Amino acid sequence: MILLKNGRIIENNLLKNKDILIDDNGIIIKIENDIEEDCEVIDCNNNVVLPGLTDVHVHLREPGYEHKETIHSGTMSAAKGGITTIMPMPNLKPTPDCVKNLKIELDLIKKYSLVDCFPYATITKGQKDEEISEIDELSSYVKAYTDDGFGVNNLEVLEEACRKVSKYNLLIASHAEDKILKYSPESEYISVNREIEIAKKTNCRYHFCHMSTRKSFEYIRAAKENGFNITCEVSPHHLIFNESNILDSNYKMNPPLRSEDDRLATIEALLDGTVDMIASDHAPHTKEEKQREYDLCPNGITGLETMVPIIVTYFVKKNLLSWNRFLDLMLYNPAKIFNLPLNEIKVGNICNITVIDIDNLHEYTEDEILSMGHNNPYIGMKLYGFPIYTLVHGKVVYKK
Repeated sequence: MILLKNGRIIENNLLKNKDILIDDNGIIIKIENDIEEDCEVIDCNNNVVLPGLTDVHVHLREPGYEHKETIHSGTMSAAKGGITTIMPMPNLKPTPDCVKNLKIELDLIKKYSLVDCFPYATITKGQKDEEISEIDELSSYVKAYTDDGFGVNNLEVLEEACRKVSKYNLLIASHAEDKILKYSPESEYISVNREIEIAKKTNCRYHFCHMSTRKSFEYIRAAKENGFNITCEVSPHHLIFNESNILDSNYKMNPPLRSEDDRLATIEALLDGTVDMIASDHAPHTKEEKQREYDLCPNGITGLETMVPIIVTYFVKKNLLSWNRFLDLMLYNPAKIFNLPLNEIKVGNICNITVIDIDNLHEYTEDEILSMGHNNPYIGMKLYGFPIYTLVHGKVVYKK
């Protein structure tokens, strides 16, 4: 058994001192004041004990691109970041567009993952925007479909996919990008607008990844107000950086950093409830790739290890987000929308827990990164909220 002593948990939006006892099967069996038990004790030292958090937008790169990241290294990074449930993206080799290919990934996850992983399948075969994947056959293996990294611009194919996915009450997660307009703000919001119309027409549950422009949020807000099943996520980098902050290739991602007006609109959408969740878009690359000249290097930054500290530092500590809203964005909404297990701190539940330090600033250094990718714009920043312990299924998978 493991006893978490001297921690603070969130109850009714407040931090309350509680001890948590976990049995040998990884089940929470007591949550009380001052538990005494002859077992392994972890002193939480008055730090905040949270349910293990969720990230629905992660690139693990395996199979096919293990020189950038592996399932093991990526899930170590997740554990370091307090994330115990992740959804890996399908831009892999082979592409999970059929059960045979998906099972290759699932077998690797079973063997190497330190956290709970629920991979996406693709919307189109090979992410080529020409023919839908084996959506029917894949439906019992996945929670959602996406061609992330590529916008689906073939609207007839997208409509066909939406009709099939809606039969199973699963989800399409869109990388909204027009292939001609590419990285411009118009590329995103024009795609959002036309895809909302297809989602309405097909009654498909539809989720927009990494939204970043004011007009996108306006379209999504209006669709929600009209009762359509449209959801969206934002990433930490679009909340705290704008295009004037770009220093080097560690600030290059897709969607790119936008104008200050778009950044403020992203915060506004987060605070008014238009945004359903926060996701890192963790996208590791090698140093050699990122050291190419800016226009030639790949898009993407790592984010699993810094997502929680960024949101704690810039939003919770500044009283812009309550603890309840933090949990909605990082746990409850992703679980509900994607039909994922809910990591509540509750007697009888599996212990997926992270302990974070919200009282002491910590400077994030390159030396401490557990991801194989070091392409991170937060290196050198001093932040609150870094995890000091993470437990998955009752076992310690990260200790600072």
